Amino acid sequence: MENINDKIIIYQTADGTTNLEVKMDKDTVWLSQAQMAELFQKDRSVIGRHINNVFKEGELDKKVVCANFAHTTQHGAISGKEQTQILTLYNLDVIISVGYRVKSQRGTQFRQWANKVLKDYLVKGYAVNERIHKEQIGELRQLRYWAQKKHSDSKFHTSYRYKKNLTSQIV
Repeated sequence: MENINDKIIIYQTADGTTNLEVKMDKDTVWLSQAQMAELFQKDRSVIGRHINNVFKEGELDKKVVCANFAHTTQHGAISGKEQTQILTLYNLDVIISVGYRVKSQRGTQFRQWANKVLKDYLVKGYAVNERIHKEQIGELRQLRYWAQKKHSDSKFHTSYRYKKNLTSQIV
């Protein structure tokens, strides 16, 4: 069980109708079923069914993508008393899986956004890898040039010394 004290980001849809507090922890995003229901504009039971299918079909491992977070609230019946509730949150992998399964306008918008982001990362990643590859080739060429130059310089000095020694011995 973990404590929710890490970064909280406010996510707002383009039309401004949905605002979500998104929890960031361990380099991923965490949402509850209720938050996913709000995000995709579907009933929570629909989201729960999609999540269960994700695990039942073996798409994701529940132990890896779910976390129980402690959430402290005021006790409803006893004034001044706090209670800790366990809230199950799902990481970005589950959110993406549900986003590709849900049938709604917001689900469609999510899929369009996810596809664009993935394409951008793939293209940028390819471009970065290509640039790094070209830089590495340039560095290898420079190393080869300097190695050949050093090798040829040492041959010159060795051959010069050899010829000088021969000449001094002949005279």
